[in-house]
Amino acid sequence: LYTADGVEQRYRYERIDTLNTHGTGCTLSSAVASFLAQGHELPEAVRRAEDYVHGAIMAGREYRTGRGHGPVHHFYRFWK
Repeated sequence: LYTADGVEQRYRYERIDTLNTHGTGCTLSSAVASFLAQGHELPEAVRRAEDYVHGAIMAGREYRTGRGHGPVHHFYRFWK
């Protein structure tokens, strides 16, 4: 992330071996917007969103729905 004041922030996560990654971009952008709406500064909003998406991918990695790339588990914090 490069902020307007020139600060660079890197977010690194372990790669997860799964085909269930459908919707990760939309989920990430929605999560960032949600955390910004809650009053978090941009770097913190992105960090929280990245944590959420990473958790959703981890939780959904074992599910099999249809063929090809399946969805992440958006509700992993509430439903196991």
